[in-house]
Amino acid sequence: MSDSFLNKPFIVEPLVTEDASSLHRLMTSNKKDFQRFFPITLSQNETIEASEKYILSKSEALRSKSEYTFGIKTDNAVVGLIILKKVNWELRRGEIAYCIDKIYQGKGWITRVVKEISAFAFTDLGLKTLEIIVYRENKASVRVAEKCGFEWKKTFLKGYTPRNEEPIDMELYERSYEK
Repeated sequence: MSDSFLNKPFIVEPLVTEDASSLHRLMTSNKKDFQRFFPITLSQNETIEASEKYILSKSEALRSKSEYTFGIKTDNAVVGLIILKKVNWELRRGEIAYCIDKIYQGKGWITRVVKEISAFAFTDLGLKTLEIIVYRENKASVRVAEKCGFEWKKTFLKGYTPRNEEPIDMELYERSYEK
């Protein structure tokens, strides 16, 4: 792999049904990496047809402003997802979750995308607080949160239970809107 391959441009945009094949490929080719923290998303993309349904449901969630799922795309293929979820309009809060193909990890893409989605959430949607919840052993995600201006707030003891595992502690990082 050349450096230019890993530094190619990407875009962040809502998923469309034409993305079903590459979304399915992203999920299945990263199954081992995604199964621990993205089991529901993974199970909803086991076939191309399932990915089409997933995209349609996420499009409806976007229209209803309950969740914002975007594809991270390069060469017209989905290579990652960024999701603004658990949007609480009354409290003006939301949570950011993300995943990316293993061949694009460590290149700064997620940091750039989290900064972009944070700006969108604060300026376009009017949210006041964003959260990222990470497993402390996932040092890359901790670095992303910190590089994007999120501050550690607390530990959720036994805050998440991966399938077929004991509960694990999760770390809450928050960022508030500053004018």
